[in-house]
Amino acid sequence: MRFSLSPQRLMLSATQAAVTALVLSTTAHAATPDQFYQYSGSTPLANFEPGTVLSSRNIAVYLAGVKTSYTATQVVYRSTDAMQRPAANVTTIFTPDCSKVSCANKNKVLSYQSFYDSLNPEDAPSRAFAGGSRLPDILPAVETLLFGKYVKQGYTVIISDTQGQKADFAAGPEYGYNTLDSIRAAFNAPQIGLAKDAKVAMMGYSGGAIATEWAAELAPTYAPDLKPNLIGAAFGGTLVNPEHNLTYINGAALWGGVMPMAVVGIARSYDIDIQKYMTPRGIEVYNRINKASIAYVLGQYSKVTWKDIVKPEYQDRTKLKDYVEAANKVIMGTGGTPEIPLQIGQGTGGTGELTQPSPLWGKGDGVMIAGDVRTLARQYCAKGVPVQHKEYTTSHFVTMVSWMPWAAAWVDDRFAGKAAPQNCSSIAVGNPLTPLTYNP
Repeated sequence: MRFSLSPQRLMLSATQAAVTALVLSTTAHAATPDQFYQYSGSTPLANFEPGTVLSSRNIAVYLAGVKTSYTATQVVYRSTDAMQRPAANVTTIFTPDCSKVSCANKNKVLSYQSFYDSLNPEDAPSRAFAGGSRLPDILPAVETLLFGKYVKQGYTVIISDTQGQKADFAAGPEYGYNTLDSIRAAFNAPQIGLAKDAKVAMMGYSGGAIATEWAAELAPTYAPDLKPNLIGAAFGGTLVNPEHNLTYINGAALWGGVMPMAVVGIARSYDIDIQKYMTPRGIEVYNRINKASIAYVLGQYSKVTWKDIVKPEYQDRTKLKDYVEAANKVIMGTGGTPEIPLQIGQGTGGTGELTQPSPLWGKGDGVMIAGDVRTLARQYCAKGVPVQHKEYTTSHFVTMVSWMPWAAAWVDDRFAGKAAPQNCSSIAVGNPLTPLTYNP
């Protein structure tokens, strides 16, 4: 069994798919929605335990719109949304074909969380793997450079639609629930054939770091049944406190559009009618990005600031009760303490992606803030979590290239049963992660 993973071949496939995506009509893609994603059973979702398999199918795997020789199992499973309501979600599971490769690593499970950042459910990795031919569907092909070696080596690899079926961008706790329940679903799906004691490591960068970190901190309370299985989490480029990040990237040349994306995504997650607080310009931006992938947002909204999109009486965000309550719910470290080792990487060279250091929060990688990441790492260290933390002097995209082999080596060591390294005593002081106070 072969996986098309060489950089040259991958880039060629990605380029071919990009050209195809520019020619194809996206309306044609949406004209026949895939009913697989919608749970339509007569039993209420609340009657199922989180992680219950609701339906499944086998697919031929596509990368960047190009069909490969690989197959995977896709599972619809019961999960939980940001408002603690039952929800259905989808995950894609790669398992080794034991007739072609050794299955010695089958019970080594990598839960890989994609950075597909989008407000459009059509951009989820499961849809790309099932044959998507839109521009954002290139991303999972590029990400095979991160998780592909584990597929080649016969590991079981799980890739969840971490944002859920409404694409609740930036809603960290929901990402965590979806990730943990996708792991449960893999254990609960008989066709996957995992042993009860199979070991699971989690990995993700950027948007994937949101899911990986939240899964790690929520696991002890939300999924204690997975404690015998989870062995570690590696993540990089991490969104620790979105309120800080809104200030950092406000009006930034490349990353400025992530600010309204996060506002829309978090409002959607917590059922907030954000439009009633918006200016006409804000509503215009809302309508443009409401179903947009980050691929269509980067570099497009450098002149869009909080001042532009929100009415004058809400320029001070602490006067907006809905915002304060939602923003506090998505601060990492507020959902619990991980019981597994962590490896955390973060860049500080954001000027390389045209974002200046924040007067309040200091340097970042262009979109994520290094001081927030340091404080989160120190917080976990103080509670006895083994944390290996590293800063790079590079920007978000460049840091990912350096982080990738470092994270993979760390994950390999966890599967090998080696003691987890930690450098807690050398992590510098960071920013306070104090929740906002509503100020009517």
